Amino acid sequence: MQFRETGSQMFSRPENDGRIMDSWERFLGGVRGESTALRQLINDSWRRCADASVDPGIDQGPAPIDEVVLKVLREEHQELLSAGTPVMAEARDFLSETGTVMVLTDHNGIILNLEGDSSTSLRGATERINLMPGSEWTEAACGTNAIGTALTLGQPVQIHSAEHFCSGIKRWTCSATVIRDPYDNSILGVIDVSGLNGSYCRHNLALVVTSAGRIENRLARFEMDHRYRLLEYCMRRLTASTGDGMVVLDRRGRPVKANERATSALQRLGESVGSAGALKLNDIMIGAARGEELPGKLPAWIKPEWLEPVMHNGQRIGTLLTLPNPGGRYMASPAGPANELATVIDKGSFGRVVGQDKSILEAVGRAHQLAKSNVPVLMLGETGVGKDVFARCMHATGNAKDAPFVALNCGGFSRELLTSELFGYSDGAFTGARRGGMVGKVEAADGGTLFLDEIGEMPLELQPHFLRVLEDGEVYRIGENKSRKVKFRLIAATNRDLRQEVEAGRFRMDLYYRIAVTSIRIPPLRDRVGDIPILADYYLEKLSQRHGVRKGELLPSALEALERYNWPGNIRELRNVMECMLLTAPSHLLGVEFLPVDILNYSPTFPDSRECADESTAANSEGRLIDVEREAILKAIRANAGNMAAVARALGIAKSTLYLKLKRFDLESFVDSVRGNQE
Repeated sequence: MQFRETGSQMFSRPENDGRIMDSWERFLGGVRGESTALRQLINDSWRRCADASVDPGIDQGPAPIDEVVLKVLREEHQELLSAGTPVMAEARDFLSETGTVMVLTDHNGIILNLEGDSSTSLRGATERINLMPGSEWTEAACGTNAIGTALTLGQPVQIHSAEHFCSGIKRWTCSATVIRDPYDNSILGVIDVSGLNGSYCRHNLALVVTSAGRIENRLARFEMDHRYRLLEYCMRRLTASTGDGMVVLDRRGRPVKANERATSALQRLGESVGSAGALKLNDIMIGAARGEELPGKLPAWIKPEWLEPVMHNGQRIGTLLTLPNPGGRYMASPAGPANELATVIDKGSFGRVVGQDKSILEAVGRAHQLAKSNVPVLMLGETGVGKDVFARCMHATGNAKDAPFVALNCGGFSRELLTSELFGYSDGAFTGARRGGMVGKVEAADGGTLFLDEIGEMPLELQPHFLRVLEDGEVYRIGENKSRKVKFRLIAATNRDLRQEVEAGRFRMDLYYRIAVTSIRIPPLRDRVGDIPILADYYLEKLSQRHGVRKGELLPSALEALERYNWPGNIRELRNVMECMLLTAPSHLLGVEFLPVDILNYSPTFPDSRECADESTAANSEGRLIDVEREAILKAIRANAGNMAAVARALGIAKSTLYLKLKRFDLESFVDSVRGNQE
């Protein structure tokens, strides 16, 4: 950090307070003459405040933002808070003795955290001027002050007493400097030390500069850790035997590492898109993105389906870019993408997951990768896709495979029963309680894995109690005051959209962020139609052994009907159909006549095609169905302004399936035009 002000201009001079106050009063009266007592940076700041029509009579900062909004803001700046909290905690004793507080803000001057003197008098003073989390302290909001002026100038600032622009804040003295991103030098926030004017100390400015440097050093270490972890996650893909060009991009969308085929792939792509010169790694700038979303603005030559988010602990730490060859979507080996992925992944305990579709293999690969860690995992998928199978496979692959695996369906109990099932109870805790009490599922899972299926069904009033168990690692049985230490790996599952449940007030936001550290989306059966013959054969083999009958053989007509069906019950429904056919058919040959009526009479439709119901006869033809499907996609793209994630949700299909349909119907250019109109 460097000081632009030198000598006497660097620090406030309390002995000049009276003359500075006179200058302020003349300034408000319209006299803008220079004063030897007034530092240039203060004079410049007052002028900015006057130009911005800041009221010099205000006596406090703006009221803090809503607690929920502040929580979201803190989540967004979690890394800055993680870097700043220990630094601020170490200064706590010094701050208490000097009657000051240390403040950490974001880049907009909104206070995220406050540490220091907790005496009643100072706490009351800070609250009276809204120097507290959630309040904004920019120059535009509060006039000249160390936080806002440091943000404006981008350098260390000390503001004392009369130097403040607003009269109600002139009792205070403060020193602040900006915290910069060690990656690109952008301003991330401000660190400030403030107190009543009697606590003035020249050395406070050195304290904040030193603290900011330590925070920036911690942020630099975080950045390196992210990159090491990103490369560790992607190394297998970088070294896989494939003709694809692979590029690892950091969380800001800039290239970090590429395999040896990336350069030649970029050259061929440059020729195919008519680039003036050969494309280079430095040309890849996709920008930042959160979660599994696409970056806001992609270069025209990069297609969305080439990008794959890399997640760790529920946060996006980078992106993997696969560069295609001119002859296909990916430069895959002759075995094809699915087979290639199957060879890369040693299924091990995941052998129970049957299928070769790329979407299910990607889910297996992600689960296999997360199995060795202890972070909570949220399984997402429709009813019957096999979330419980994935959970058991993850447990069997993890470090605690010999420890208990305890499963509980949160949707199968009333609130009272679910409470006792989760936490257990003591002897005599309530009428009808089992003698000797009962061990709850949380306690039973100690050392192993707790699998909570349908966690979205957990009653709202029970959620804070379970959150406390996750945060403290302690459980209280009903009727007991003594806690029991527990340590378990949580795997939760739901078929609901928990984000929508949070917005609707049916699920706690803090619990959602606690259980969704990482997530695995398991595709529905209708998105992996190619696996139906494999799954059907697998269940016919297993069920024939269980029932002691000859293995059934599906006739082509029956298999065709199965592949045409939309499978609302997914794999569980397919298994039941196979069992029904096997046990009701008089021979091992299973034809369409043994299919359930709802499958036999099923007629494929596409979302948003209800307006075509009057033409149901014509819709039975392949040509009409294609027209309806294409029109539905066009309508959804227009309605969602080209946001592919929203389009996929509106149509009820996977995003990967949507991209295939865009290519099939030649709608990629239409998407670009819709996005262009929005810009």
